[in-house]
Amino acid sequence: MAAADYDVLILGAGSGGYACALRAAQLGLTVGLVEKAKLGGTCLHVGCIPTKALLHAAEVADSARSAEQFGVRASLDGIDMTGVHAYKDGVVKRLFSGLTGLVKGRGITVIQGEGRLTAPHEVTVDGRAYTGRSVVLATGSYPRSLPGLELDGERVLSSEHALELDRVPSSVVVLGGGVIGCEFASVWRSFGAEVTIVEALPRLVAAEDPASSQALERAFRSRGITVRTGTRFEDVKHTDTGVAVSVEGGDLLEAELMLVAVGRGPVTDGLGYQEQGLAMDRGFVLTDDRCRTNLDGVFAVGDIVPGLQLAHRGFAQGILVAEEIAGLSPAPIDESGIPRVTYSHPEVASVGLDEAAARERYGDDAVTTVTYDLGGNGKSQILRTKGFVKLVSVVDGPVVGIHLVGDRVGELIGEAQLIYGWEGHAEDVSPLVHAHPTQNEALGEAHLVLAGKPLHAHS
Repeated sequence: MAAADYDVLILGAGSGGYACALRAAQLGLTVGLVEKAKLGGTCLHVGCIPTKALLHAAEVADSARSAEQFGVRASLDGIDMTGVHAYKDGVVKRLFSGLTGLVKGRGITVIQGEGRLTAPHEVTVDGRAYTGRSVVLATGSYPRSLPGLELDGERVLSSEHALELDRVPSSVVVLGGGVIGCEFASVWRSFGAEVTIVEALPRLVAAEDPASSQALERAFRSRGITVRTGTRFEDVKHTDTGVAVSVEGGDLLEAELMLVAVGRGPVTDGLGYQEQGLAMDRGFVLTDDRCRTNLDGVFAVGDIVPGLQLAHRGFAQGILVAEEIAGLSPAPIDESGIPRVTYSHPEVASVGLDEAAARERYGDDAVTTVTYDLGGNGKSQILRTKGFVKLVSVVDGPVVGIHLVGDRVGELIGEAQLIYGWEGHAEDVSPLVHAHPTQNEALGEAHLVLAGKPLHAHS
């Protein structure tokens, strides 16, 4: 092709796009980064970061509410949403400032405006065409709704609306029991709202191991969150005081607000992808294991690629693509090895295969499991949290799945990922010395059980 404006031209500056830009620039490539809003995309501004800030504020509220059981005299006077938003927005602002400085310092050209793919190696922004020897599509996702269900931003909210809510609602119906729905349900309950989750599937966080789903549901019920699984939504109407939500079976659920958390869709419509001949399926861009599309020199990363819609997946894909373009031939990403965390109270975390998937892959007789209750873990007792570590292992072989439930167990997923990624056997992990008292000990104890030498495990 003729001389291009950039070695790498990236459409979208979310987690996948900016990671690709930073790594490509580090490798000496010239980079153009097109973004219609702000660097950092959904995750930084209306997703992971602000949501987790709300979840931390919720944890503080719970700590104040339960302070007396720890011998601390404190009380919860209420939730100041203006103050919560100031805290949340401050975190986002500092991270955005740091990212902006990184991008500028690497010599990356940021092209502000709404871009569209107008040729396989061309993106047009506000009437001006830019070309790249390689083009990376990283346009992200948006909050889905259901057919005929309008998100008005006042009584029927998306997750993005919910992040800017100026008050704690008295009551909420959360439509969807996946990660986003469970996290907001957890926040609002900690802030004092009455919460009902309506989920059409048989269990919460249905992508997780059934044992994790059951533990989360039990914990939510004990917190006073109403959980209605296996229940389909039918309709919502405005009332004088909020909304009336009809579900199958004829029940009517009344609340101040409804949050629609039924997943996220790929942002691909109207961007020229189909016109340029990209292979697509239901709006997603199809790629191989190196994020290559069917068009030579055109890659796609992040939420527009079928699979887990996680910021860290997009980030890893962005790095992989930059290294692929630079000729480094990086190893493909093992999708099963991508860690997954639901940051509710309690948290749910996992990596690798669940028990059913492992048995399907290896056969029933070839798989064994161990569940270690956090009741035997000193730090979990100190934190007053309940849960478990569940290991899924090939008999006389590696651990192929690790599943955790309990407050703060998301912080254990790094070690769990290493065990899975390095195909660790129980005999490899059980000799490792874990600091005491930590929740990490629970991983060590679980592997001791798997290795046939349990110490603190309860029979």
